[in-house]
Amino acid sequence: MQIGTTLPNSHLFQAKGVNLKCNGFTSVKAQTVKTLSSSSRDMTKKHISNLEKLLQTTNPVDSKPVIEQSSNRSLENRRKNLLEGLNLANIWPDEMRKAAEEMSPRHLNRLKRLLSSKSIEYSPRNNLATRWREYHGSNNWLGLLDPLDENLRRELVRYGEFIQAAYHCFHSDPATSPDDGPTERQVALPDRSYKVTKSLYATSSIGLPKWVDDVAPDLGWMTQRSSWIGYVAVCEDRNEIQRMGRRDIVIALRGTATCLEWAENFRDLLVERQNVDDDVALQSKVECGFLSLYNTGDHRVPSLAESVVNEVQRLIEQYKGEPLSITVTGHSLGAALALLVADDLSTCAPNAPPVAVFSFGGPRVGNRGFADRLNDNNVKVLRIVNNQDVITRVPGMFVSEALDKKLRESGAAAGRVLEMLDCMMPWAYSHVGTEFRVDTRMSPFLKPNADVACCHDLEAYLHLVDGFTASNCPFRPNAKRSLVRLLNEQRSNFKRLYTSKGKDLTINLDREHNFPRSSCLPSPSS
Repeated sequence: MQIGTTLPNSHLFQAKGVNLKCNGFTSVKAQTVKTLSSSSRDMTKKHISNLEKLLQTTNPVDSKPVIEQSSNRSLENRRKNLLEGLNLANIWPDEMRKAAEEMSPRHLNRLKRLLSSKSIEYSPRNNLATRWREYHGSNNWLGLLDPLDENLRRELVRYGEFIQAAYHCFHSDPATSPDDGPTERQVALPDRSYKVTKSLYATSSIGLPKWVDDVAPDLGWMTQRSSWIGYVAVCEDRNEIQRMGRRDIVIALRGTATCLEWAENFRDLLVERQNVDDDVALQSKVECGFLSLYNTGDHRVPSLAESVVNEVQRLIEQYKGEPLSITVTGHSLGAALALLVADDLSTCAPNAPPVAVFSFGGPRVGNRGFADRLNDNNVKVLRIVNNQDVITRVPGMFVSEALDKKLRESGAAAGRVLEMLDCMMPWAYSHVGTEFRVDTRMSPFLKPNADVACCHDLEAYLHLVDGFTASNCPFRPNAKRSLVRLLNEQRSNFKRLYTSKGKDLTINLDREHNFPRSSCLPSPSS
């Protein structure tokens, strides 16, 4: 522990050449900043001497007593006398005197934290080895969502940050060369225990006239048929693998960004998947535009389906014999494509690893037959849905999911009519998996009537997940995840109180890189 640069009011000290020792480490020399009178200098030296003696008592190899005391005195009394000898209330500034006076001698660790430069509040990254299948959806997250389990909150935020990395990488260089094949991209992953092994591209089956590029040549990336959409990464850190209980393979996919991707989104007729054998009574169908982006390739890049399946098969073979998991995560369009990816990966190899999908703001993708197919293939899906996000209710008819489920389970005539419509209607969409619902109105920072863009924003989703405690509980007061980015990008949707105090919301987004990695991480709330 370094002392010289962390003591409060260090500018009051003048102690040239004074060496302190604590816990076996040699401290830095205190620097001379301001000249004091002779009496003040003597008092300062006395305080430093007392502090040195106090800290030396924690060194197990130091057998020299600090203060002579009778042998029948307890350890608690000895520490109390040492702490009183420091006379901390006289050397600390006025605002810290009260804390010094109220400090119990039993809590010397608190003193060390006050004297340490690591003033950040840390929360543990818990060991999931014995329960990783449960957090990966083996029991459909039963009992973990309401109230929200703290470990699951960390996992959701972490996978959301993988999607953020995909957005950042794309927007830093959105163009794809029309002639040369695309190169591997350097993705700045938020979790350094993972390594990117493959870049993924999605290709549209439609195109825009050439004159569009001529009119706006600087926005040519908006009309290119193939665009970088995500990546495959695998955990390579032994300590993290041990903590998680398995080696995790992550596929992260960004949302809609180009004109052609928007055009594919609006091709909302349900179509059958080719070369897919269904044993269920209802043929599985998916949205035409999503399927086009997933299956289409060109002369420069293979299709997204081919790329992701080949890469995951390679990784499964490379790490054969180890416990593996496959996690697919995406936002908006990426959430839709994540379901198609998970469907293929669940059958890509004999005894394929468990596959789970964490989707943020995902639209409907297919019909009830597609949902049944994913269930039969044991694909676990957790859909994080904002109650105000209209994207999660399209495409298809605006139908209450809860009412639809109730009618089907009732066995009444209405349920039979809905089953008939599933076979006949080209817009008979159905959601997949388990729903975890958050609400913009629960956040004390956002306006309750926030616009569509804010309600669908990935940063807003992570902010709401971080603040969610339970459906009948208020927002966590210390939830500050994504506030800076939201304030910069969605200022009009912030309440005036917090907009006017924007500087107070500033946080150090890179603080987790200031200290060596350990088993504890900065809380996602901070």
